[in-house]
Amino acid sequence: MNKQVKDADAALDGLKDGMTLMVGGFGLCGIPENLITALVRKGVKGLTCISNNAGVDDFGLGLLLKKRQIKTMIASYVGENAEFERQLLSGELEVQLTPQGTLAERCRAGGAGIPAFFTPAGYGTEVAEGKETRAFDGKMYVMERWLRADFSLVKAWKGDTNGNLVYRRTARNFNPMMAMAGNITIAEVEHLVEPGEIDPDHVHTPGIFVHRIFQGKDYEKRIEQRTVRQRV
Repeated sequence: MNKQVKDADAALDGLKDGMTLMVGGFGLCGIPENLITALVRKGVKGLTCISNNAGVDDFGLGLLLKKRQIKTMIASYVGENAEFERQLLSGELEVQLTPQGTLAERCRAGGAGIPAFFTPAGYGTEVAEGKETRAFDGKMYVMERWLRADFSLVKAWKGDTNGNLVYRRTARNFNPMMAMAGNITIAEVEHLVEPGEIDPDHVHTPGIFVHRIFQGKDYEKRIEQRTVRQRV
């Protein structure tokens, strides 16, 4: 079951205006850089993007915001992207802010086939407005719906041509649950190997969830906020 495609452009075949995308990563860590750049080249518009945040102004999903390719952003954090903030405050961009753990669970639920669940996060705040609430064991909870996407774009450290993926350290973040929740999941990897070269015990995302895979290139791997300790 070879799922390898030539490159990011070939992997995005069939992605059209107005579709919903899940994009893995946390800040600039573990983002599918090649696929995001290919989306800019493709020029698709009116996208709904589900991601932890929108990167920074000139990198990550910030590149799509700059080109006005995103119509709706479902995210948990805005802070590092001035253009994201500007479009939100001006009403140019529809934003659905979601508590970070809730966002992760909504994606996981989408992949697991669970249409709704209850969480205490957000009860009594604007997050709960218009949503069903219910008491369990004397505590109030908010009902949240699953999230699914037409395409899920994820990044892994290593993968095989059958689609089995291994993430590296904190770059795992949102990628595993988003890989499960896409009608079509595309994985870009730093190292693409043959089936059997990955120990089954080391697989984080089984290939059954991945539909297309390719080896990326020219990774920048920027650091969003570099903090160093002063020498004493």
